[in-house]
Formats: sequence, C-alpha cells, structure tokens
Amino acid sequence: MNNEAKIAYFSMEIGISYDIPTYSGGLGVLAGDTIKSCADLKIPLVAVTLISKKGYFCQDIDNDGRQIESPIDWDPSSVMMRLSKKVMIHIEGRKVYLQAWCYKVKSVTGGEIDVLYLDTDVEENSREDREITHVLYGGDDSYRLKQEMVLGIGGVRMLRALGYHIKKYHMNEGHASLLTLELLLRHKRDVESVWHEQWVWDIDTVRDLCVFTTHTPIEAGHDRFPYELVRKILGDIIPLDELKRLGGEQHLNMTLLALNLSRYVNGVAKKHGEVSKNLFPGYEIYAITNGVHSFTWTCSSFKQLYDKYIPSWANEPELFVRAETIPDSEIWEAHLSAKKDLFDYVNVSTGIELNPDILTIGFARRFTSYKRADLVFSNIERLLSVCKKGKLQIIYAGKAHPKDKPGKEIIRKIHEFSKMYNHEITVIFLKDYNVAMALKLISGVDIWLNTPLRPREASGTSGMKAAHNGVINFSILDGWWIEGHIEGVTGWSIGPKPLESSLATINDISDAEDLYTKLENIIIPMYYHDKTQWIKIMKNSIGKVAYYFNSHRMMRRYVTEAYLD
Repeated sequence: MNNEAKIAYFSMEIGISYDIPTYSGGLGVLAGDTIKSCADLKIPLVAVTLISKKGYFCQDIDNDGRQIESPIDWDPSSVMMRLSKKVMIHIEGRKVYLQAWCYKVKSVTGGEIDVLYLDTDVEENSREDREITHVLYGGDDSYRLKQEMVLGIGGVRMLRALGYHIKKYHMNEGHASLLTLELLLRHKRDVESVWHEQWVWDIDTVRDLCVFTTHTPIEAGHDRFPYELVRKILGDIIPLDELKRLGGEQHLNMTLLALNLSRYVNGVAKKHGEVSKNLFPGYEIYAITNGVHSFTWTCSSFKQLYDKYIPSWANEPELFVRAETIPDSEIWEAHLSAKKDLFDYVNVSTGIELNPDILTIGFARRFTSYKRADLVFSNIERLLSVCKKGKLQIIYAGKAHPKDKPGKEIIRKIHEFSKMYNHEITVIFLKDYNVAMALKLISGVDIWLNTPLRPREASGTSGMKAAHNGVINFSILDGWWIEGHIEGVTGWSIGPKPLESSLATINDISDAEDLYTKLENIIIPMYYHDKTQWIKIMKNSIGKVAYYFNSHRMMRRYVTEAYLD
C-alpha cells in the first residue's frame, strides 16, 4: 500500500456511476464528483462508504401515480475487487466482521482514487448482521445506527488494516461522525490507571485530524439517537458523560458530535453557512460552495463543441469564460442534439413523442415536501392562461423516500395532473431516476426549474449541471443560485430576495405568482420570439456559472482551507 499521507473522505452514499447504485441523490452524486475531481487533480485521497447491496430502491409508478419500491439487484464483483482484509467491531456486544470492496476511479491525467465499500455480508456474521450494509437509508433507528457504526468506526479500522496513512478525516455529513470516537480511543492518554474512568481524552489531537461538511439546514434533518439505544448498540465505547458532553445531553446528535470534534467545519453555500451558524450558535462554520464534475455532467454534443472552441476545458473549467466566442448557431445546434437525445429517451420510456420546438422545463430531484415540485401547479387556471402565450412541456423525475408519504403524494398529484390536462400542457414523469437519466435531463431541457422553500436548500447541484450544457436556470433564490444568479443575465429568480437566515414562512402563493408572471412575460416570449437573446443567456450560463460552480474549484478550496495545516 502506498504510504503517502491521504485524506480519508467518508460518505454514507457515493454516486460514481449507474453501475454502482450506492446513492439516493445529491449528497452521493456530490461525493462522486468530489472523488473524480481528486483523481483529475491528483489530490491524495481515499474514500470510504457502504456497499448497499440492495441499493436505495428501484422505483416504479403504477397507473394511479403511486410510487412502488423494490430492491436493486447488483453484483459488486462485476465492477470492483473484494479485498482480503477483514476487521471487527462490536455491535450490541457481538463481534461483527467487515470486509471491503475496492473500486478505483482513474483519470486521464494519471490520478487514481481508491473507493472502499464496507460490507458486513460475510460468513462469520449472523443473518441479521450480514444485512446491515444491504439497504441505503433503510430500516429503523437501530438499523441506521448500526450502519453509521460500520461506516465511522469500521471505516477507520479498515483504513488502518489496509495500511493507509491518513492525514485528515473528512466527514461528508454527520453519518460518519462516529469515526471521531474511534479516533478518541486511538488518541487517549492513560493516566496512572488502565481504568477508562481515568483516561484523558486527547480531543485537540482528534479535532486537528477532522474536517466536517454539513449539508442540512433543517433542524429535523440531523441524525439523532436516544442514549438508551446508543448504549444498547454502541456499548460503553467511551464513558456516557463524555459522550453526552460531545454529542448532546438529551440524545446523541451526530452533527453536534462532528462539530465538537472537527477543527474545520463548513456549509455548502454561502447562505447555508449563515443558516448553519444560526442553527448551531457558537460554532465557527465556514462555507465552500459545492460544484459538479464538469466532464461527467457535460453531454456529448457540448463536449465536442468545447473541444473545438475551449481546449483543456475538462481539467481547467475556468476556461468556460470563453464561451461567448462560440458561434450562436453551433450552441443552438448542440442544444438541439441534446434535446433530441432526451426526447428519444422519453419516447422509448413512455411512448410519448415530445415536440422539440416547444419550450421544455425540467425538474428532477429528491421528492420531499420542501422541494415543492408541484408549485407550478398551485393555480391551474393561471398556469393554463400562461400557456396561451406559448406552449409548455414539463419533464419530472425523482424518488420519494419510502417512508415519505407527503413526497409520494406530490408524485401522485403530478401524475394526476398529467392525465387531466394533457391536451393543454404535456407533463411527463420519468420513473427510476438515476445518474444516467440525469445527464439526459439536465442537458436536454430548455429551462431548469428549482422551487424549494427558503432557506431549506443547502446548496443544490442540478442547476450547476444544467448550466454546463447551456440550459438556463429558473429558481428560488436559495442555496448556490444566490451566488450564481444575475437576473436576466444568467437566468431568472423566483420570489423575493434571500434575506432570512432561519426558516421563512411558507409563501407558495406569492412564489407561484412570480413564477407565472416571469414565464408569461419574459421567458415564453423570449424563447419563441428572441432566440438571439435566449442563446446569449445560454452562453452566460456556461461562461458565468459553469466556469465557477465546478468540483475542481471546490476541491482546490478544500485543499487550501481545510486539508492543509
């Protein structure tokens, strides 16, 4: 094993490719983009995650618009190598053994990153324990805590067993924060006695080793476990009073544990950094705005265009500032090619033929209430009136968590609307959203719509991907779009300016009216009657958005601000 000091990047989910379904959405795809940029930039990093042998879930939609979930069957051995080393952790007092699978992310630059997938499905374990790493975000609190033990504690032990020399441990969200307890155990000082009551915990050393990125601006979104459950599953790994001091008095808050044991903490957009400070007062929380991997999220027609006019764009995405030099006709031709690829996919998947001349809106992300996927349908009569100015097509995709009944209801409502008003407006829902479908969607629509309740969107990255393909953003001013938005230049906003730093009141009616007004008076007229101005904004999306909101820029900032002492 290479003894070069590395960054250990821990994430519950990682989205590398369609063949490895160990992700549920943006958090995992961001982790995949992070790893790809590290390979391109030759940043010494090793990633740790769970194998999730049954994936997140496979989504079907029945005739009534109800989401149906089923396991994903995939074979890790077809895409990665199982390593011979095993490590052991104690869960509920039992010995639970872990093995690891290794997938190597290789770059044309010569960089290479190991991704370790932890797996409890080994013969030494009971049937119950073999299933701990089967389902991503599945089961109850007990199952979830066991998974987080495997990721955090087991991950540190596996890295050590494999001979990695780790300089920093980067926790991508709080799921991995139990790794701090394993590090505390490794860095305790024994004072006069071997009894743990007299150990002195070397918190400063552990804090120097840890970096924490929080992605959740909502209080309820942070993992918490009752101490009765923690003692049952985790045992007395460290004294309870010490654990409460680090992780919270009432329950073990995984975010609080990471905050207290990390020297560098950041949110994922400037606004999110402010919101996180408000949520956790007294902590220094910085901000490194997310980015996406440019080469991964650029469709083939635009790759060819960039190769022609912006050589070296893939590893130097800052060169996108030259996008204005690309002839309008070639920008539009590349866009129509991407649109055709998407529409062909829709036709094969649904049997519906879309019209490439019609303004097409895309919306694809996790279906949960605060994302407000159905905001555009808030006032049906108003929307149908807007469509008289010019026809619209809307393409949806995304999964609701199996336990998220409101999220599932939004999917059902959209399905119902698509049936009721299919003569006035075409609405498509593409089932079983994944990264392969995502590339077709973010490059093939004309407008990328995002309508979260402010300030609940920590960052968001789908709009960044759209911009890489000249697709124009139309979004609530939240997350990254606050930084990327210049009204009428890089796209359009929905709703008021983002002045709040805590959860704002729900303003569906006013936000929907602003959406309708801009569609009716600006977006539809420009698309149908001023193609020159439309293409200018497409170029601005590339030259003023994609040039900055990419994971190469993001990772250079992590290196200089979080990883270097």
